[in-house]
Amino acid sequence: MNVPDDLKYTAEHEWIAIDGDSAKIGITDYAQCELGDIVFVELPGVGEQTKAAEPFGTIEAVKAVSELFAPLSGEVVEKNGQLEEQPELINTDPYGEGWIIKLKVGDDSEVANLLSPDAYKNEIG
Repeated sequence: MNVPDDLKYTAEHEWIAIDGDSAKIGITDYAQCELGDIVFVELPGVGEQTKAAEPFGTIEAVKAVSELFAPLSGEVVEKNGQLEEQPELINTDPYGEGWIIKLKVGDDSEVANLLSPDAYKNEIG
């Protein structure tokens, strides 16, 4: 499994790239492998608020429908519109073109609750 060292992670298999008060969020390589072929993604609208550990959307694969959980509280400032037409980008490039949303982080202290790459590797075995 690909677990880049420059990202943070959650036990719910999201990755987070933090840049100042912005966070780009997607699902991990492990998660996309477990889900299988992704066929649909439901995303929040720009301006919507997320709350850490609460659902913010869904991801539908051939095998199952899963909720996406917000790793951080904040405001959605961008969503990956390419996923509407090409949800499979999450399978082919989960850490690049398959990103899901960008947030303006609402509470910097929540970043401390995210997993390091090594801690995430321990989670997935």
